[in-house]
Amino acid sequence: MKKAYIISTITALIFIVAGFIVKATLFPDKEDKVVKVGFIYDGDRITPYTDNFINAQESIEEKYGKKVETVAKYNVEENAAEADIQELVDEGCDVIITASYGYGTEAKKFAAEYPDIEFCQATCSNANEEPVYKNYHNFMGTIYQGRYITGVVAGMKIKEMIDDGIITEEQAQIGYVGAYPYPEVISGYTAFFMGVRSVVPEAVMTVKYTNTWNNYTLEKKVANQLIDMGCVVISQHSDTNGPAVACENAHGDLPVYHVGYNKSMTEIAPTTSLVSSNLNYEPYFDAVVEAMLEDKRIEDVVDADTYGQDSAAGFDKNWVRVLDLNEAIVAKGTKKAVKDNIKKLINGDIDVFKGDYTATNPNDKTDTISLKNGYKENEKSSAPTFGYVLDDVITVID
Repeated sequence: MKKAYIISTITALIFIVAGFIVKATLFPDKEDKVVKVGFIYDGDRITPYTDNFINAQESIEEKYGKKVETVAKYNVEENAAEADIQELVDEGCDVIITASYGYGTEAKKFAAEYPDIEFCQATCSNANEEPVYKNYHNFMGTIYQGRYITGVVAGMKIKEMIDDGIITEEQAQIGYVGAYPYPEVISGYTAFFMGVRSVVPEAVMTVKYTNTWNNYTLEKKVANQLIDMGCVVISQHSDTNGPAVACENAHGDLPVYHVGYNKSMTEIAPTTSLVSSNLNYEPYFDAVVEAMLEDKRIEDVVDADTYGQDSAAGFDKNWVRVLDLNEAIVAKGTKKAVKDNIKKLINGDIDVFKGDYTATNPNDKTDTISLKNGYKENEKSSAPTFGYVLDDVITVID
């Protein structure tokens, strides 16, 4: 009897242990779960655009500790990311975040092939296009809000120069270094211009494209060309600090100031860089990891406006930020103006794309619109859609 009891006890223990092993294998404890996140970047830490993403990557590493593992691929050419994405798949990533528009087509193809991996594509607009995959997502902050606020900062500086007799109203010229003639870029510089014009209605702007996202030498060269044309403020939608350096080193007859993007540029341009704005990807990355740990759909976790497989938010959710207002050189009252205008944007009291303007589609001169009734940006997607150039007041140089 004693021997039989021992055998039965041992048998029971074996079944209990086996049960725990099976449960641990098939249903791992959430406390022990590790989420592996892969990143595809078109630059590296030197590039402000990529540096901004890396900061968000590091934020989830710090917050989640051993619960998250990350791996990143740097300087991956757009439209040529297939091999790098495949490497992240083969390395066992649960989530792959691709950080530039040009990766969208390839990332979506991989989402179709690997339905158990989540693919999150920044600044793209194809998540809700057929075919729609539940594991393929788009995300972006409503950056036009940040552009508008930095335009207000630039406008106040220009007005100060006019009031002080440094320039005339006719010399209120802005230069803008744009990467490509895409709606993302056009929407951004239009919002910036509207911010300037809310303070200086006489201001005009000249835009020159580099046709590349990331070329320090070319961006600096284009900025210098705009400075030579008499522009007193230079802003940018390009990925390096070349335009800021051009402004800091300018020695023309007129002063010139800079408004940056992606990161603060006051360290490299302390006497000319007024302010910068950027997108804050930390809230989205945080939601992605939390969703994976909790086995939930990303759009059910993220605190943002969602459109199917797409997520967006602005100042209200800290997805858009104004960086390092350079109080040593901005006009008096600028800090308060920034605070007041952000509040108005959050409350819906400012219609950025509204005014007595007409605008033309640069790809179809017969396609024109009026902004008298306004244009609602980011109405159905996180990616900007405004792709019209304001007539008479914005000049584009090819």
